Amino acid sequence: MSQAKAELQWALIGASDIAKTRMIKAINMQPDSRVTAVFSSNAAHGKAYAAETGIPKVYDTLPALLEDPQIDVVYISTTNDRHRDQAFAAIAAGKHILCEKPLALSVEDARQMVKRGESANLVFGTNHHLRNAVTHRTLRKLVKEGAIGKPLAARVFHAVYLPPRLQGWRLTRPEAGGGVILDITVHDSDTLRFVLGLEVEDVIARSTSQGLAQGGTEDAVMGAMYFGEGVLAQFHDAFTVKHASTGLEIHGTEGSLLAVDVMTQDPIGSVMLRRENEQSQVKLDPPEDLYAHAVRHFNQAVRTGSQPFATGEDGVRSLAVALAALESCKSGCRAPVLYA
Repeated sequence: MSQAKAELQWALIGASDIAKTRMIKAINMQPDSRVTAVFSSNAAHGKAYAAETGIPKVYDTLPALLEDPQIDVVYISTTNDRHRDQAFAAIAAGKHILCEKPLALSVEDARQMVKRGESANLVFGTNHHLRNAVTHRTLRKLVKEGAIGKPLAARVFHAVYLPPRLQGWRLTRPEAGGGVILDITVHDSDTLRFVLGLEVEDVIARSTSQGLAQGGTEDAVMGAMYFGEGVLAQFHDAFTVKHASTGLEIHGTEGSLLAVDVMTQDPIGSVMLRRENEQSQVKLDPPEDLYAHAVRHFNQAVRTGSQPFATGEDGVRSLAVALAALESCKSGCRAPVLYA
């Protein structure tokens, strides 16, 4: 069994930018895991990618990769429309799965992915990196401990500029799951659920194209999520904003938490606590690479039967919120979040 192996062998399904810039390092820096294979449907790209990243084995068909008995875990980072079928194939082959968000293009498909993984007794995780940040873990702890009293509202500032190297299918292919909502708003929903410990009930939003997106794909969105119990969260997500900071604010009956530069892939940012007329900087634990933290917990889940830091169910729920935002943008009305 893979749990007994000294080193878990990971394979990449998709020779992607996120794998190259973040995940390969995160996996290889663990003492008990290494990336040993990659699959790309483009054979030439796969070979060049493997050579550049030092991956020893490269496959140009998914079945060939999944037939490799040495592979224990697959990381899926292809276009969003491919996640479901690739996950089904990996589960059938007995591989543990860490899948990029959104898990699929429908809640039903995402639920089937998670259900099949559970039925096969495999670990299934969602690569929601933000909840792994020490800033967000600290926010969650403070909210849970009552540092700001009863939560009332939140605000997320997650408007960034999509780097030119990523300005491909995300801007032009809505049928592949492109657009800012399935790319960024899905992260907002997971982060807010994690920090607040509450579930979103409905969403109202408005999206637009501000010059990058084409073919009916949105590159900017603003809206509000309603969590019940009177808690509202405002969000602004974009691919078009070059000069803004990111941030997360949580406001409660007894105080506010102000986190700056935290909606990012890097282990940076600060958290301030404001109560009455006093404001103090919150002491944070030493920063850790967000993806390394996720991989460490995933490896532990494979070995011990614990849960990854973001589970498949977390992926289903963040997707459901993002799909409600898409529906609200389409209808112009408040859209319920349909978790089933």
